[in-house]
Amino acid sequence: MPGMTNPNPVLAPDDAQLVDTLEACNQRGGRMLSLIDLLEAGTVDLPLAAYLAALAQRGTAMLVGALPGGAGKTTVMGAVLNFLPRTTAIAVLDSPRALANAASDLDCGRRCYLAHEIGPGRYYAYVWGAAAQTLFALAKAGHLIASNLHADTLEQTYDQLCGDNGVPRAHVLAVALKLFISIDGRQRRVARVYESDGRDEQLVWQHTAAGFVRVAPSRLVMRSDEACLQAVLADLCARGVRTLAAVRAALAPMPEKRAVATKP
Repeated sequence: MPGMTNPNPVLAPDDAQLVDTLEACNQRGGRMLSLIDLLEAGTVDLPLAAYLAALAQRGTAMLVGALPGGAGKTTVMGAVLNFLPRTTAIAVLDSPRALANAASDLDCGRRCYLAHEIGPGRYYAYVWGAAAQTLFALAKAGHLIASNLHADTLEQTYDQLCGDNGVPRAHVLAVALKLFISIDGRQRRVARVYESDGRDEQLVWQHTAAGFVRVAPSRLVMRSDEACLQAVLADLCARGVRTLAAVRAALAPMPEKRAVATKP
C-alpha cells in the first residue's frame, strides 16, 4: 500500500555508503529528494525519469545546470546518481589529495567522481580553474563524473568551462549527459536534456507547453532499458517508496552489472 514502505531500510554497506554520500550533498535541510519525489513534483515525468535512471545504471558522466541558486541542481543530480550500480562508489573531490588520487585512477567505472559544484570559492567540494580541468580530464579518460554549474544553456556552459576555466572543449564533450533546470514560480522542471557523442551535442528531451517531449532517440541507452526502468519506477510510486534509502533498497533485487562509463 502507498506510504507503508520503510523509509529507512537496512542497506548493504555499499548502498548505505552511497546514500550517505548523496544525503551529505544536502545544503538546505530536510532530506534529499528521490526520483520518485521529483516525479510527484512534476520536475520530470515517468518516461524522462526512466531515461535518466537507465543512463545512471549504464554509467554516464553528467552535468546539471541552472543559472539561479536554489533551482534544484543538486537534488536532481542526487536523485539520478541513486541509480548507480552497487559496483560503483561515489568519490567526493573535496581536497587536492582527492583530485590527485582521482587523476591516477586507471580503473574506469569503479568510482563516480563528484564535485558539488563548479564554482570559485573555498566551499566544500567546489572546483574551479585547474581543479575543474582535472575533473573534466577524468571524463575524457573515461571516468564517471558528476557536478552542477550555474548555467541555463549549453552556450553558457561552454563559456564558463572553456572560457573561464580553460577546460578543453573536447573534455566538456566527453560529458555525455547535460541537463538544464527551469523555474516557473515554484515549479521546477528539467527543461532540456542533451547527449554528446564526443563530437557534438544533441537535444534529446525538452519541456514544452505540451509537457516533456522526446526530441530525438538516445544514442546512449536502449529503449528496452528505459522500458524496464519505467516499470520499476511506476511500481515504486504505487508502493509509496520515497526516500533515497528506500528507493536504493528496492533496486537491490534488480540484475546487477558493473558500470562502464558511456564513451561518447
